Amino acid sequence: MSSYPNLLAPLDLGFTTLKNRVLMGSMHTNLEETGDWNRVAEFYATRARGGVALMVTGGMAPNREGGVFPGAAGLFTEQDIANHRMITDRVHDAGGKIAMQILHAGRYAYSPDCVGPSAVKSPISPFAPKELDEEGIEKQIADIVTAAVRAREAGYDGVEVMGSEGYFINQFIVSHTNKREDRWGGSYENRIRLPIEIVRRVREAVGPDFILIYRLSMIDLIPNGSTHDEVVQLAQEVEKAGATIINTGIGWHEARIPTIATSVPRAAFAWVTKKLMGKVGIPVITSNRINTPEVAEDVLETGCADMVSMARPFLADPDFVNKAAAGQGHLIAPCIACNQACLDHTFQGKVSTCLVNPRACYETEIPSDKVATAKTVAVVGAGPAGLSAAITAAERGHDVTVFDAADQLGGQLNMAKQVPGKEEFYGLVDWFAAAADAAGVTLALGKHVWVEDLKGFDEVIVATGVTPRDPEIPGQDGANVLSYIDVLAQKAEVGDRVAVIGAGGIGFDVSEYLVTGESPTESLPDWMREWGVSDPAEDRSGLAETGPQPDAAERSVTLLQRKAEKPGKRLGKTTGWIHRAALMMKGVDMRAGVNYESITAEGLHVSYGDAREKPELIECDTVVLCAGQVSNRALADALEAEGITAHVIGGADVAAELDAKRAINQGVRLAAEL
Repeated sequence: MSSYPNLLAPLDLGFTTLKNRVLMGSMHTNLEETGDWNRVAEFYATRARGGVALMVTGGMAPNREGGVFPGAAGLFTEQDIANHRMITDRVHDAGGKIAMQILHAGRYAYSPDCVGPSAVKSPISPFAPKELDEEGIEKQIADIVTAAVRAREAGYDGVEVMGSEGYFINQFIVSHTNKREDRWGGSYENRIRLPIEIVRRVREAVGPDFILIYRLSMIDLIPNGSTHDEVVQLAQEVEKAGATIINTGIGWHEARIPTIATSVPRAAFAWVTKKLMGKVGIPVITSNRINTPEVAEDVLETGCADMVSMARPFLADPDFVNKAAAGQGHLIAPCIACNQACLDHTFQGKVSTCLVNPRACYETEIPSDKVATAKTVAVVGAGPAGLSAAITAAERGHDVTVFDAADQLGGQLNMAKQVPGKEEFYGLVDWFAAAADAAGVTLALGKHVWVEDLKGFDEVIVATGVTPRDPEIPGQDGANVLSYIDVLAQKAEVGDRVAVIGAGGIGFDVSEYLVTGESPTESLPDWMREWGVSDPAEDRSGLAETGPQPDAAERSVTLLQRKAEKPGKRLGKTTGWIHRAALMMKGVDMRAGVNYESITAEGLHVSYGDAREKPELIECDTVVLCAGQVSNRALADALEAEGITAHVIGGADVAAELDAKRAINQGVRLAAEL
């Protein structure tokens, strides 16, 4: 019997059957905008071969004004239809089904031509939308219907109408953005006229045997959003209008509550979807932070939904479903919800990929074929760079040995996993161990190696990582001064008053570690209380009337940086605000433009600006150094001196904020070329 009987059960939609209960949710990867349709087709076909029942594309614009940015992809011409036919044909050949998402961005469109129900500017765009008149609204509806018809012509099995996340349709639904007084505004019945009319007309245009998913915002998490009763009312009307499936959307993009970052508990919003179960007669999909087959199975078994949507887990591992079905769940590369290579890339206009799996969206560029002639490969360093190189090389047929002086693999990931909100790193380290074992990698842990030990190998990869940079502060050798390694490796006691030197990613992580007791990521009720999330049946839009109520900080922390810029400015584009907000809620004092004059038993002596003004003593019990890193190149330099060519990757190559994304990418790409 399968370990996941609910997850792997078929779902009968009447005119077609889905082979399991797994939807690959929509992700905008910027692939379609490259114009390389073979590459786009291979991305989706790879996931179809991996066993997912139904996929949804990234959002396709119904017209130019509705694109998320100028030049956003859509089905505007016969050539567009032909290009998308390449995708659907290859997906169908791979045994999969695929729906096209129709996404009208409304006021979220990064364009001066954006439109909306009212001229209410979004806080995440510089452009105020043009308020549509009756004729303009009719055009938007007609264009969405046309997009659905073209999707069918292109061979798609269905469409998803994007009605959530604060996009165009959602903007009509709530009074937060809809200030109209005509038949498209005012009462709730008027404000939901648009989604109902769109679904009704799309169904009429595409016929009965075509999947029509409506993405419904179940909890808006913004002021003046929908109540639960209103959400149910809309769901029932959408069903009557002809939807096949209702998919869950959580939160608007402008909401100040995290919904998919790694600090959000797994399946954190499945309870919201469960409130709709039994109130409509069509299947309901739940989503957000479902990243293992165990979590997905539990969500279905407890009646939260009929189907689960997982998006980014299919970037991390396209074979998610096949591995689950084969009892190889431990070999599923985990989505750690870091956002670094997916959403951050999307919002920077780059092609998305995955920190854990750099082949995502680069399937045609990074080969995974077996080698004709195997080599012996030594990898020194069992951190993310070394392990990714070792596993990839071994999977291709090379004989690989990994050396590390530590007695456990994972490198500095073992410190990262200690940070509250980064518990997913435990699973990443476990996966590296399982994948290395499955690939046949030989691990030589607890072993120091030098040049003589490596001379017999065909290839040597140096992934020796980084060491902390010396900030050269007078008094830094005092007993009250610790390195971030001392703190996160739990090698030393930390006092109640702490000054953290360095406000990069490590400084923020250390501060989070120092002020947090029990991690709210491990307790959904605690996390909801900390961020002010409540039941939309009790508080409109799911915003608790009390607001956020975080636990008191475990310590008093002052976080400092030399750069005269906003602390945390260089953190991830889509997650930096979360880290800043979390520390602010804990009362962390963040300062910039600081000069570190000296450290004494009383604390940290500082001044400010180029003129070294306003000298001040920050009284503290402990000073923690997070002042950057330098590459550990001793072995690489020694090999070079002996005339031995070595490949240097990860932190040993470039020491930059413990950049696991770059390290893993380097490792995989190097191994793909050996």
